[in-house]
Amino acid sequence: MSHAIKRLFYEQGVSPAIVEIDQEMYGKDIEWSLARLGCSPPVPAVFVGGKFVGTANTVMTLHLDGSLKRLLKEAGALWL
Repeated sequence: MSHAIKRLFYEQGVSPAIVEIDQEMYGKDIEWSLARLGCSPPVPAVFVGGKFVGTANTVMTLHLDGSLKRLLKEAGALWL
């Protein structure tokens, strides 16, 4: 996950589960699967509550329009 997206989640009070696919044995398979989901570029791919949200651009857009907090609350990742 990119540094900016990690930082955004930490600043929101969320402790994300992070998978660095370049350090995973099946990283290339994961990258291929993400590309099939429409994730281009394939990383960072952000999932909230087990659902694919999108890439860094999508997450930043959600943050700027205020939707990210609501999404995190609905997923139980944020309590405020």
